[in-house]
Amino acid sequence: MVDWSGGNDTGPRPKKDAIWAGLVLAGVEQPPVYLRNRVEASTWLTDLIEAERRQNRRLFIGFDFPFGYPKGFARVITGSDDPFSLWAYFAEHLNDTPKSNNRFDLAGRLNAKFPGIGPFWFNGTSRDIPHLPRKGRDRQGHGMVERRAIEERAKGTFTCWQMGGAGAVGGQVMTGTKTLENLRRRFAGEIGVWPFDLVDQPVAFVETWPSILAKDVAEEGDLIKDRAQVRLMARALSRLPTSVLHAMLCVDAPEEGWILGLGYEQDLRHALC
Repeated sequence: MVDWSGGNDTGPRPKKDAIWAGLVLAGVEQPPVYLRNRVEASTWLTDLIEAERRQNRRLFIGFDFPFGYPKGFARVITGSDDPFSLWAYFAEHLNDTPKSNNRFDLAGRLNAKFPGIGPFWFNGTSRDIPHLPRKGRDRQGHGMVERRAIEERAKGTFTCWQMGGAGAVGGQVMTGTKTLENLRRRFAGEIGVWPFDLVDQPVAFVETWPSILAKDVAEEGDLIKDRAQVRLMARALSRLPTSVLHAMLCVDAPEEGWILGLGYEQDLRHALC
C-alpha cells in the first residue's frame, strides 16, 4: 500500500508528508519503506514488480489518490470518456522532477478549456498563473460537479480540483497517474487497474483511502501517520477473507473510479485483530 505525495523531494531522513509503502509479501509483513521522491518511488515499484513476477507471485498494490475525475472531465480534455486517456495526457504534459513540477501551470491550462473560472483552484507559487484562481470560492460557471460519486459517500475526502493545501490531492492525482501510466506501459499486459479493468492480470492497481482506518492509525501512536497508514492498510487487506475482497471489488464505476473498502470498514478493522 502506497501513501503518495505530489510535493518535492523530502530528503534522506524519513518524515511525514512523503511517500511511504507498506508491504506484506508472501504472507510476511515487511517494515514500511520511505521513498523521498517520485523518481525513487517509481524505481522501487518497478523493482518490486519485477522481483515478485520472477517468483511467479501476484501483486495487489494500493495508492491513496483518485484514479479518475468527475464524469465529463476526460471528454472535455481528451475527447474520450476513457479514464486512461487522462493518464496518457498527464504522462505527456506533466513535467515532473524530484525538486519541481508544472502541476499548477498545467491546472491553469486545463481550466482554460472550460467556460467560466475553474474547476481547478489553489496556486502554490508566488506568481499569478493564468486561469488558476487561488481560492475555491473564486470559481464559477465551469460546468463540472465538485465531487465524484464515491466522494459523496466518503465524508472527509478532498476533491480532485484542489491543487494544494493540507490534505489536498489534486497534485497527487496528476503526478500519481503519470507514474502509474508509465508503469502500465513498461509492464504492458501485466497490470490491471481497478475498477477500469478486470483485476485478473498478474498485478492489480487499486485506489485506497487510508482514513478508512483513521481510528486504528491514531491508536498506533506513530509520530509519522503516513507510515502507520500504509502498515495497517497492507496488514488489513492481506488478512481479509477472499470472499470479502471479491465483494469489495464488485463495483461499477467505469469513468470516475472508486475507493476500495468504503462500506467495509468493519471488515477491515476486524482483519487487524
